[in-house]
Amino acid sequence: MIKQILTLVAFCIVSNLVAQNTVGLLSYDPSQSYDGYTMIYPHNQPDVFLLNNCGEIVHTWVDSSNFRPGNTAYLRPDGKLVKTKRDATVTDDVIWAGGGGEIIEIRDWDNNLEWTYTLNDSLGRLHHDIALTPDNTILAIAWEYISFDDAVAAGRDTATMAQGALWPDKIIEIDPATDAIIWEWRAWEHLIQDHDSTKANYGVVADNPGKINLNYDNTGGEADWHHANAIDYDPQNKQILLSVPEFHEIWIIDHSTTAAEVATSAGGLSGKGGDLMYRWGNPAAYNKGTAADQKLFYQHDPSWVTGFAPANGMISVFNNRIAADYSGFSLLDPAWEMYEWAYVQDANDVYLPSDLTYTRLHPDTTALFSTGLSSMQLLPNGNTLVTSGRFGYTFEITEDDEIVWEFKTPRRGTNPATQGDTLAINNNLTFRSTRFSLDYAAFDGRDLTPKGYMELEPDTSFCDNIMSSVNAILFHDLKIYPNPAQDMLVIEWEEGYNVDINIYDFLGRDVATFMGTGGKVYRDISALPNGVYYIAIRNREAQKLIISR
Repeated sequence: MIKQILTLVAFCIVSNLVAQNTVGLLSYDPSQSYDGYTMIYPHNQPDVFLLNNCGEIVHTWVDSSNFRPGNTAYLRPDGKLVKTKRDATVTDDVIWAGGGGEIIEIRDWDNNLEWTYTLNDSLGRLHHDIALTPDNTILAIAWEYISFDDAVAAGRDTATMAQGALWPDKIIEIDPATDAIIWEWRAWEHLIQDHDSTKANYGVVADNPGKINLNYDNTGGEADWHHANAIDYDPQNKQILLSVPEFHEIWIIDHSTTAAEVATSAGGLSGKGGDLMYRWGNPAAYNKGTAADQKLFYQHDPSWVTGFAPANGMISVFNNRIAADYSGFSLLDPAWEMYEWAYVQDANDVYLPSDLTYTRLHPDTTALFSTGLSSMQLLPNGNTLVTSGRFGYTFEITEDDEIVWEFKTPRRGTNPATQGDTLAINNNLTFRSTRFSLDYAAFDGRDLTPKGYMELEPDTSFCDNIMSSVNAILFHDLKIYPNPAQDMLVIEWEEGYNVDINIYDFLGRDVATFMGTGGKVYRDISALPNGVYYIAIRNREAQKLIISR
């Protein structure tokens, strides 16, 4: 009975409110959405927010107003936040392009600064993204400055040097324990060019797919040649996944190489040194295809899928520019041959597969469109969380293409938006969103009670109406304490000796059923994650329980 009422109330709330909000929570179906906490780090402001599924703030890492994202933040299982940021003012910076970063910080749950690292000078600059390793090191994307003369000496065509320099990407691995760079991969050490036989790196591009064509350029000669916008790490196979949108490719690099081997074309488990182990999305970038063969279009957020059979080992990716007015989100199954420790190529040496496993669209096709930024995340219940970055629009979609949760980042530039505002493109830029399960280790013992909203004049009716509807069916001869509870719960009732007792979660799911005798029972609830529950006796009398550790 309790379960059916919760489900019915949730359906009514979604049906009645789906079209009324313009910012914050736009729609929510608690019976189908994956229950958890969503972390966002919007541009144009300095703070990192953790939100519950009702769109309420449960935690914030606040920063000074003169900082901006640079561009990502990660929450470790120990509750520490690893974030990137930059100074809001960039007018005097030698190296600057969209996505520019500057600083990496580690902060504890209470926002105390534990460690910081900075790279922003005339020779290099952090940008876009980082990846955390199990060894507590940090892999960071950075630009490095290459002068006009050095670029020409390497074989670059002077006709593609409009800005008089190049900023190819590199990856540095930083050890926070020592502040040392312990490993470094440089694109500049893995080049091929067929422009000038009198210069370095000369060879046949198509015969060297592990090398980067120095004269492949989609920028019109801008210094920001690659613009790598995402990095991920596979600790099991010791491989780095890099997104290179100006090449419309993803690259995989062997991280089992030593600091010396990574600068060469030999060594590591792959035997390729720092040459590319794998590249996919645009074979024209290594002279093995045409525009008709291109599958990725200025992609963002490629990530290895783990823990979701049968997708384990696949790569999820947001495909930004697959059409002139809409984007998609895709899954790729790279042709990995573990016994050869290599990625399979076809007879023409083009890396497989020939196509994406799937590309999905928003049910209202053009509602998902972002020329840059953006992310996708596969969720444990089979749903997918998708963020359209330029419009700050995040939605959760089921396998049957039903939208069950929507959120519009409520920012108007540097200021909070007001309910009712209509936000233009880039008002509420949101690089990425991440949903964490309720039982994620970082939340153990943390205060996750709601602390207000990001937006001004918020619409609280989504979850308030659910609560008020449930409260209307409650009776009061049932007592539960302490409430909020942590590990042990006492349940009392006024009549009867043998009764059935159920614990339902917020979605109406039965998470525990047991018998009580004698009018009082003690129940260990330490296995239940933090959240809102309902204790029902005789399946008709209920009380709300909050578990908070």
